[in-house]
Amino acid sequence: MGSKADGHSFPSPVASGRKAKDIIDSARENIAKMIGGKPQDIIFTSGGTESNNLVIHSVVKHFHRTHASEGTRAKPSGPLAGAVPHLITCTVEHDSIRLPLEHLLEEQVAAVTFVPVSKVNGQVEVEDILAAVRPATCLVTIMLANNETGVIMPISEISQRIKALNQKRAASGLPVILLHTDAAQALGKQRVDVEDLGVDFLTIVGHKFYGPRIGALYIRGLGELTPLYPMLFGGGQERNFRPGTENTPMIAGLGKAAELVTKNCEAYEAHMRDVRDYLEEQLEAEFDKQRIHLNSRFPGTERLPNTCNFSIRGPQLQGRLVLAQCRTLLASVGAACHSDHADRPSPVLLSCGIPFDVARNALRLSVGRSTTRADVDVVVRDLKQAVARLEGQA
Repeated sequence: MGSKADGHSFPSPVASGRKAKDIIDSARENIAKMIGGKPQDIIFTSGGTESNNLVIHSVVKHFHRTHASEGTRAKPSGPLAGAVPHLITCTVEHDSIRLPLEHLLEEQVAAVTFVPVSKVNGQVEVEDILAAVRPATCLVTIMLANNETGVIMPISEISQRIKALNQKRAASGLPVILLHTDAAQALGKQRVDVEDLGVDFLTIVGHKFYGPRIGALYIRGLGELTPLYPMLFGGGQERNFRPGTENTPMIAGLGKAAELVTKNCEAYEAHMRDVRDYLEEQLEAEFDKQRIHLNSRFPGTERLPNTCNFSIRGPQLQGRLVLAQCRTLLASVGAACHSDHADRPSPVLLSCGIPFDVARNALRLSVGRSTTRADVDVVVRDLKQAVARLEGQA
């Protein structure tokens, strides 16, 4: 309520609050539109790590609430007697999936199967996921695209198979298997549609598509079709699923970034693919095809349009040594969150069947919306000079 006692008025806090709510609602709509979902199925989070942990935490809690009591009453031969919730993932997931799952294993709160990816195509195989299913399986969590190789995982096929399996499981009184995908790497680089993917949960990370460093989580039929249990308790924001005063400016930025993706995704994708393909052509031309190993190129496998992971063969050409010699290039030898393990080859590349000596030399270059062919020429020249210096030819 404003005051006019001194001849001045100021905006009502109620009006300001309503404006903030409108901004948040608008952002929620834009994010839902970007992924083909409904606004009421979007919850704002601090980022991908929180979103991923929230899914895992919720599914484990839901299993205990709905099946633990059944397990204690069941006969010893019952399929869920004494069972802990079982979760399935793959060996190339981001640490924000791998580490919480390993923690659950250590605490003996859940059982987890880490399905290896194929050394032929870098993907997790649908049949391997299905083969890992147990009576107590309640979640499959597989990233939409890998952050180091760009390889796109067969999420739609996995969801179709799980949906068919769930119909049989329901008749046997077994828990529904929910499907989660961490879409952090794919958003803004290719079209992402939750209906096509058939997922129950999808993780959204703002800074991966030029938004602020916050995130969101999509939950199909939030609270009705798909359970979600809060990890935090407080003021009731986000319908109590994720309380805490909303970071309105960051949410507004996330909404705007999502709006731009919805409008321009095809153009972004085409541009990045053109520049990335040019980069790989120039690397092969400058270093000779025999010396360059394109670690992210697998026969018959789709990958993101922006990612180029490669190694330059040679005993002195470990990725971090090459980078240290570069004058203009800024790049990563693997996942940015693992940069302190620079001496070790990427576990992701080793999982994909890349030989140790090749993986040790890996560099990951990502092109963006504004990267040009001229930028590529500068980078390739810089790399060539760095290699020459390391090999004592400069």
